[in-house]
Amino acid sequence: MVLSSGLFAGNSQVNLASVSATVVDLKTGKTLLNKNNNIVMPLASITKLMTAMVVLDAKQSLKEKIRFSKEDKQNINNYYSRIRIDSELSRGDVMRIALMSSENMAAAALGRNYPGGMEAFVKAMNKKARSLGMKHTRFVDSSGLSENNVTTAADLAKMVSAAYQYKKIREYSTTKTFTARFRRPRYVLGYTNTNVLVRAGKKDVLLSKTGYLDESGRCLVMVRQIGRKKVVMVLLDSFGKRSPIGDANRIKKWLVSGKSGKISRAALNYEQMKIAYYSTLYSASYSSK
Repeated sequence: MVLSSGLFAGNSQVNLASVSATVVDLKTGKTLLNKNNNIVMPLASITKLMTAMVVLDAKQSLKEKIRFSKEDKQNINNYYSRIRIDSELSRGDVMRIALMSSENMAAAALGRNYPGGMEAFVKAMNKKARSLGMKHTRFVDSSGLSENNVTTAADLAKMVSAAYQYKKIREYSTTKTFTARFRRPRYVLGYTNTNVLVRAGKKDVLLSKTGYLDESGRCLVMVRQIGRKKVVMVLLDSFGKRSPIGDANRIKKWLVSGKSGKISRAALNYEQMKIAYYSTLYSASYSSK
């Protein structure tokens, strides 16, 4: 792990249960911490931040009702969703539940309802990635369910910094709970945020997105207010269900006090295993197309 000079309290060793991580000062772009941040790996539902940016860049109406179709279900490999086929919801609310609750069918519907459909949408995602300098990132879908959506922690720091500039992404991704009111037929579904810090009402979380696949492990990105600074945190493939939040809190502690705490031997063994795994599957030569 490589550390820059400490943000507040120094640059002592930071122990993290995430295989790959990076921490960046949002304002200056200065890297404060990196750990294996150039390893190419799947990003799972962190993908949905790019999905939201592409929709907002296209200036599609957030009030327009969009209909969920069988194609959306197919585009998420028939993955479970509570949303009923042929029902409708405003594009803004569809984006909100995709970001806050990682609703995969919502992300699929956003892509399908883009001018030119899903194929054009994915091309726009990769074009946006190139424009942000994400040299080792590739997208193949809008939900993140494919393990072929790949990136690096360094690239994701750029994407999260860009996503923070969108007011709607900040708002939607940090919504604690939400009731979506569908029509045709009329029904309601309740959604909660997938980030426990947001659910707990932590006001220092300014942007959030979680992700999980068997191939990617547990992932978390945030923009967090620490003192007077806004900090981008990228945590990929954390060991254990609670490890991403644990790592985020260890980073916060390190930035404030210079101390981070310990991680388990099992987490260290997991990291070694996963680094070997990624090296056999992915190459850092991946680039957006």
